[in-house]
Amino acid sequence: MKNNWPILKFEELKDTIATVQLWAQIVGKIRLVKTPWLNHSWHVTLYVSPSGLTTRSIPYENGVFQIDFDFIKHRLLITCSNGYQEQVDLYPRSVASFYEALFEKLALMGIDARIYAKPNEVEPAIPFEQDETHFQYDKEQINKYWQALVKIDAVFTRFRARFSGKGSPVHLFWGGFDLAVTRFSGRRAPMHPGGVPNMPLVVMQEAYSHEVSSCGFWAGSPDFPFPVFYAYCYPTPETFGDQPVKPGAAFYSKEMGEFLLKYEDVIKSNDPETYLLDFLQSTYEAAANTGNWDRPNLECDFTVFEKKRY
Repeated sequence: MKNNWPILKFEELKDTIATVQLWAQIVGKIRLVKTPWLNHSWHVTLYVSPSGLTTRSIPYENGVFQIDFDFIKHRLLITCSNGYQEQVDLYPRSVASFYEALFEKLALMGIDARIYAKPNEVEPAIPFEQDETHFQYDKEQINKYWQALVKIDAVFTRFRARFSGKGSPVHLFWGGFDLAVTRFSGRRAPMHPGGVPNMPLVVMQEAYSHEVSSCGFWAGSPDFPFPVFYAYCYPTPETFGDQPVKPGAAFYSKEMGEFLLKYEDVIKSNDPETYLLDFLQSTYEAAANTGNWDRPNLECDFTVFEKKRY
């Protein structure tokens, strides 16, 4: 631990994340098919919880149910409003095994959820019931990753409180397995060209139907083997990547079209929360200034209410 932030190393984390991301896609798709569609696919996401990740309440025929990843006791809990509860144990098991066990439990509880049983935003997109390739699960690594999400979620939530315009919740998109929060200018955006693997174009175009400034946290990839914070905007003004941002360790990737800040640089700082907030705020300003956002009417600081007693 560094400043109470866990140390994350991609090489130690990558195999577990690859498996858990696919497990999370199965759970997220259950939420998708049982929940009315919301703008920008906000109805599909997961949220950081006191023990892992959660769907929050999902409506179904007999009330509501909720699915929770518990990365402390390493189990998946399914809880219904009628008092029923089932669990699926989390251990080094294949995606196919997890998929089969989860839908057996749902059937026992009377929950009918028929999903598109192939992953999105990953290649190759192996059908869940056939995936014996991904089976790694390191309890210590996933617990450390979740502890990092707890820290990051708190900073993202504070950043979100500085904006009175339309803003997303702080939530985890299981497609790319990234925790994100997004601000909107209020204006419609040009039609998005798509290009994300195994993602319907119409979904991408609805997700980016309006101008956005978005930031998030991602565990990394073989091509970029570092847990990292990112910030981008859509559409992207030509001068966006030339803007000065904080802190000094942040940089712009022309290949990815994003500002990046490595997680390791954040936790090495004397004050990780302020260090990360500087990145979030300065990259937002880069997007808002180059995109000519109406900043005076979109910005605020709701944190002033925290000092009041109501």
